[in-house]
Amino acid sequence: MTTHFVSQEPFDPHSVEKLTPEQERLYLSSQWRLMWLKLKRHRLAVGSSIVLVVIYLFAFFCEFLSPYNLHTRNTDFIYAPPQRVHLFHDGGFIGPFVYGHTYRLNMENLKREYSPDRSDIQKIRFFCRGDAYDFWGLVETDVHLFCPAANGHLFLLGTDRLGRDMYSRILHGAKISLTIGLVGIVLSFILGIVIGGIAGYYGGFVDNAIQRLIEILRSFPELPLWMALSATLPVTWSPILVFFGITLILALLDWTGLARAVRSKLLSLREEDYCTAAQLMGAKPGRIIGRHLLPGFMSHLIASASLSIPGMILGETALSFLGLGLRSPITSWGVLLNEAQNINVVALYPWLMLPVVPVIVVILAFNFLGDGLRDAADPYK
Repeated sequence: MTTHFVSQEPFDPHSVEKLTPEQERLYLSSQWRLMWLKLKRHRLAVGSSIVLVVIYLFAFFCEFLSPYNLHTRNTDFIYAPPQRVHLFHDGGFIGPFVYGHTYRLNMENLKREYSPDRSDIQKIRFFCRGDAYDFWGLVETDVHLFCPAANGHLFLLGTDRLGRDMYSRILHGAKISLTIGLVGIVLSFILGIVIGGIAGYYGGFVDNAIQRLIEILRSFPELPLWMALSATLPVTWSPILVFFGITLILALLDWTGLARAVRSKLLSLREEDYCTAAQLMGAKPGRIIGRHLLPGFMSHLIASASLSIPGMILGETALSFLGLGLRSPITSWGVLLNEAQNINVVALYPWLMLPVVPVIVVILAFNFLGDGLRDAADPYK
């Protein structure tokens, strides 16, 4: 038997340790604030979010940040290699500049060989006028962040088979590839919440029918199904219609995982007292699901959505790479990689594979951010 010792001294409330203002704010914080505080401690997720913001800003201002127009051809510099930016020449500071190119055709392997001409110094101009463009199709202007020297050229990432600047095309491709991810996840998010919410709230026959439909869709291999549906798009469609068609296909096939997550949560939450009280007060099912059930696990839905965006981007890239997705004149990362299918060309001009670098960076950043959001979604652990 354990002996308990109880102090006989009177209780002194001033002897209790008081909370600091920081501790008091923490204990009184809402769930969203606790999520934010926990997410800030996930350094990899915070760093990934910064990378994604920068990339999306580059995509939004791609016309201004590109030295050339998307379709500008430099026929004298086909398959030109990337140029290095220099600051000093012969020990003297000049400022950002590049050396011009000298060109010859190697008749043994039919390769275009370029070498820098150190006597041709081409200073880079900033906030200059260059190729005209329509900023998001709204404002016509010709102002760029930087431009090549007058009567010069500037190819930071080289050129392609038509002499088009790869750096400018990668920036323009980001606008399409990243937009497809966001538009697709919005459509998928809506479908997943609505269909999963109906299945979880009503249960019974409705739930069984929706679950069988989900199992049928998930039983098909994704890539062949994408290819089959993309091949049905008419070749006479305009690039804009093809863009929305690919987005719709990706959204229609990606909602199943989110729908199951919503369904499982609603099956447990619909038995709670506040849900029963709302039913007794005459609330309609749509209001109960939207105002009482979904906000309880919205943080989990946000984490799931951030993890689904990479799948959308990879889906568009894969379809366009195989020639079944977006087509020229629309430019996306997948369309750019489609031009690098010939391994012999890539062996001679490896910079044609550079569009795969932003794809890898964006996919990793979204995955790291999704992991951080998933951990922060339950701040009480």
